[in-house]
Amino acid sequence: MKTHKKIKTALLALAIAGGLTLLAGLGVLKRADLALSDGLYQRREPSDGQIVLVGIDQRALEEIGPYSQWSREVFARALDWLNQSEDCRPAVIGLDVLFAGQSDPDADARLARAAGRYGNVVTACAAEFGSALVGRGDGDYDLDTFSVVAFDRPYRSLAAAADQGHINAMQDGDGILRHHLLRLELSDGTWVPSLALAVAEKYRQERGQEPVDLPPVSGRGFWYLPFCGAPGDFDQSISIADLLSGERDPAYFAGKIVLIGPYASGLQDSYMTAIDHARPMYGVEFQANAIQALLWGSYKREVGDLPQLALLFVLLLAALAGFWRRPVKWSTALWALMCGGWVLLCLGAAAGGWLLHVLWVPAGVTVLYAGCLAFNYLQAALERRRVTNTFKRYVAPEIVNRLLEDDRALALGGVSATIAVLFVDIRGFTAMSEQLEPEQVVGILNRYLTFIARCILENGGTLDKFVGDEAMAFWGAPLEQEDCALSAARAAMDMVHGMPALCRELEAEFGRAITYGVGIHLGRAVVGNVGCPQRMDYTAIGDTVNTAARLQGAAPGGTVYISRAMADALEGRIRAVPLPEPLSLKGKEGGFEALTLNEILEPAGPAGGRSPSSPAAR
Repeated sequence: MKTHKKIKTALLALAIAGGLTLLAGLGVLKRADLALSDGLYQRREPSDGQIVLVGIDQRALEEIGPYSQWSREVFARALDWLNQSEDCRPAVIGLDVLFAGQSDPDADARLARAAGRYGNVVTACAAEFGSALVGRGDGDYDLDTFSVVAFDRPYRSLAAAADQGHINAMQDGDGILRHHLLRLELSDGTWVPSLALAVAEKYRQERGQEPVDLPPVSGRGFWYLPFCGAPGDFDQSISIADLLSGERDPAYFAGKIVLIGPYASGLQDSYMTAIDHARPMYGVEFQANAIQALLWGSYKREVGDLPQLALLFVLLLAALAGFWRRPVKWSTALWALMCGGWVLLCLGAAAGGWLLHVLWVPAGVTVLYAGCLAFNYLQAALERRRVTNTFKRYVAPEIVNRLLEDDRALALGGVSATIAVLFVDIRGFTAMSEQLEPEQVVGILNRYLTFIARCILENGGTLDKFVGDEAMAFWGAPLEQEDCALSAARAAMDMVHGMPALCRELEAEFGRAITYGVGIHLGRAVVGNVGCPQRMDYTAIGDTVNTAARLQGAAPGGTVYISRAMADALEGRIRAVPLPEPLSLKGKEGGFEALTLNEILEPAGPAGGRSPSSPAAR
C-alpha cells in the first residue's frame, strides 16, 4: 500500500512539473518573461563617442519645409559640407534614408556624385518579407514564410556610387525591438548586410583595423542586441539644418561615424525597444546602438528553449519535493533561495555571454510554493478538524472550542491544577464476563461506556481513559472551570439516576443488568501530555487521582462516594451522608473520611448538566 501511494505521489509530481514546463514551452509566460529579461539584461553604458547623430528633426522641417518636398540636393550639400577637407572628413557617413526611385535628375546626379566622390558613404536599402515557394533542388518546393518578396534599392547611380545596408527593423511578438537582422539573402543569392554592419565594417577598414567579429545569429539571421543607450543617449542635438547653415565646426566630425536620419515623431520612424519600454527610440538611434555593439564585439547568445525546459522540469521536481508537507518557514526559505538563486544564475550567465529565461523558474517555483502552501494548509485544516472531532469524544465541546481559541492551555509537559477526578466501574464485571459470550460482553460494555461518556461530556468533563469496564474523567483541566466539583457531582448523579433505564435496555437485549459504583475526589494533580514523542496521552496523575480510584473501588453498586474535600466545596448545594466508619484506603494512614452523595440541591446552569430528576439515558 505504501509503495502504491509513493508511486501515485511520484506520478502526480511528474504530471505537475511536466504541465508547468509545457505551459512555459507554449509561451504562456513569454511577454512577462521578455519584459523581465529586458530589465535584467539591458544596461545603459557610455558609448565610445565615435558615433554622431545628425537629425532630420523638427527644426529642419520648419526651416527647409515638409520632408516629402525635400530635394535630394539637401543631402548632397550635407555630404559636401561634412567632407569639405581631409582634416574634418568623417570615417563613415551612414544615410538612414531610403532613396528609392528617380526624382529630380539634377538632384539625383549631384547626390550620387557626392557619395561617390568621398567614398565614405553608406546608403540605405530595405526588404519586404512574406511567404514564397523555395525550391529544394530535387524538384520539390518548400513554403518559406520569411522570404524577401520585394527589395527597395537606392536609385541606380547612387547604388553604384556608395555601399548599401538594409534598414529593416523587426520587433518581436510583443512589439519590442530587441533583435537585429545582421544580413539578408535576396532571391538571386546575394547577401545584403545591415546598415549597421556595413557602417561598422567600413569604419574598421578606414581605421586599418581587423574586420568586425560577427555576432552569433539565429537561423533567420537575427542576433540579440545589447543596447548601450536609451532613447536620447546618442543625441548631440545636431540638426541637418546646422550642416546646411555651417553653424557647426566640421572638425567635430573628423574620423567619426556620422548617421543622418529621421529624428522627428512625425516621420514615423521610431520603435519601442528592450532598453526602454516606455519611450520610443528613433530608427537612427537603433542603428547607432547596433553599430556600437558590433564595434565592441561583446555579444550575448540566447540559450535554446529545449535545454532550459529540461532544466526547468528538474528544478520544479526538486521544488515539489522541498515544498511538499514542509513547514511554512522552510518552504518560504527554499522558495526565496530558488528564485533568488536563479536570478543570480541568470546574471552570472549573462556576464559570460549566455541569456536564460529569467521568469520561467521563479514563476514555476512560485506556483508550486503557493499550491503546496494551500495544500498543506488544507491538509492541516482537515487534520485539525479530525483531531478536534476526535478530541470532542473525550472532552466537552465547550472546552474544545476554548482550547482552539487558546492552544497554550495544551502546552507540552504537565501543569499543576485543582481538579475533580471521577472513577466509575461495573460491579462483578469479571464474573459476568465468564458467563456470557464475548460478543455479549462487548455489547454490554459498549452500551455502558457510551452512556457513561455522555454523562461526562454533557457535564463539561474531560474523558481521560477507559480501562476495561472502568472509566476515568476529570474536571478543571485542560482549562480552569468555574465550579469543577459541582460539574463532576452532576455527572455522577446522572450516571446513578440513569442506571435503571440502562439496565432495562441491557436486560431486554442481553438478558443481564449491571450495577456500578462511582468515586470522586477534589485536589491538586499534574495534568498534561505524558508519554514519549511517538505516543502521548493527555492525562492527570497524582494522589488525587489515586484517591478517587480507591473511593470508586469501595463504593457499592448504584452509589457515589465523595471525599470530604468534595463535600466542603459543595457545602449547601448537595445532600451527602458521612459513612459510619472512615474508609481504609491503600496509601492512606488511618481512616479516610468519605460521604455518600445522595442529591444535588442546586439546579443545573445553562452551561450543561442535569437536575437529579432528569435521567441521563432514556
